[in-house]
Amino acid sequence: MGAALAVLNRLASTAVLDRLKLRKPLERTVYQATKAGFTAAGAASRTFVVARQSAPQRPRPAGDDGLFDLTPTDEQAMIRDTVAEFAAERLRPVAAEADARCAAPDEVLATVADMGVALVGIPEALGGVGDERSAVTNVLVAEAMAHGDMGLAVACLAPAAVSTALVLWGDEQQQATYLPAFLGSNVPAAALVIQEPRALFDPFSLQTKAYRTTDGFVLDGVKSMVPRATQAELFIVAADVDGRGPALFIVESGTSGVSVESEPAMGLRAAGLGRLRLDQVKVPAGALLGGADAYVECVRLARIGWCALAVGTAQAVLDYVIPYVNDRVAFGEPISHRQGVAFKVADIGIELEGMRLLTYRAAARAERGKSFAREAALARRLCAEKGMLIGNDGVQLLGGHGFVKEHPVERWYRDLRAVGLVEGIVLV
Repeated sequence: MGAALAVLNRLASTAVLDRLKLRKPLERTVYQATKAGFTAAGAASRTFVVARQSAPQRPRPAGDDGLFDLTPTDEQAMIRDTVAEFAAERLRPVAAEADARCAAPDEVLATVADMGVALVGIPEALGGVGDERSAVTNVLVAEAMAHGDMGLAVACLAPAAVSTALVLWGDEQQQATYLPAFLGSNVPAAALVIQEPRALFDPFSLQTKAYRTTDGFVLDGVKSMVPRATQAELFIVAADVDGRGPALFIVESGTSGVSVESEPAMGLRAAGLGRLRLDQVKVPAGALLGGADAYVECVRLARIGWCALAVGTAQAVLDYVIPYVNDRVAFGEPISHRQGVAFKVADIGIELEGMRLLTYRAAARAERGKSFAREAALARRLCAEKGMLIGNDGVQLLGGHGFVKEHPVERWYRDLRAVGLVEGIVLV
């Protein structure tokens, strides 16, 4: 990379470029090459070493008083309000530019790290701030952040998914090696990677394979929808083990055979999505994360996380269209006076409350250690279907304004379409 950049810089100093009108294109090439080169070097520069040896720490289930009450505690409400303020002041203003650049601003990511979002799910014994399961708190955080922008929320929350997975299923060696990196302000870019680039993807029928060897595993396959892929230093990858079933593996970005490439999608563009290629990647036996049940629980908790993102974005749509239809005048009166408009806004509110209730209930059962498979499935089904419908209705209510980027509803519509398609990435 250094030799190539030296040649480009020497060319940039010659006068012939001005005569041929090639200076601007070459300057862009130098910029992109420098950016990509430093990104690759930064992603591979961190070394994860064992910080301590102790028994693995698990968060205990939340208390259960026998009452069905999803009202946030004072602490949860404070966290939610803080994140909501951050989303309104820092995420919403830069969302359009981040969507166009297909990258989250570095200062936003740094602020999230300073806020300690990843610490919520880490027990105090491991340097975090909570000893109980925090699925509901994580849902509230994801919902509040998605109200600012779903793509940026995904970029901000991706590392927390990895730290949460390590807390829930990591052994003492894995927790001691990787969790310390998530405790400071220099949180590594990390991703929980399940999705594969094929139609009708089934997370329980993976084409990415893991073959046992005498000293570990060899991973081979392709993953898609990886947030901040070119920056990521650590991955938790889902792969089918010798045809016997899926499991999770810890893979460092500097491992031989690991490569990434940009893969912008229709939505979630601010998350910097990319594709992860695993070409005969050798990992030790200790890279296997959790047992057979860990993967199933991971998929369900990730789906609850996506439901939370859908609720936050759908709420943003509702909050935007209500003043719009009240202020927009046609034929001498606000368009909200028309029943077709008023009923559609009411439908958004009704469906949104159903989405929120199912999501909170699934998260509440998960954090109390109860079975939540049914609740997660119901929430996923409703949020995938109604979330996309709410995005579509938001565009329709704005008429021609819903089709242009001057208004954010078209971006929210694109993001909401991902809820029923994407697996992994976020975790509660």
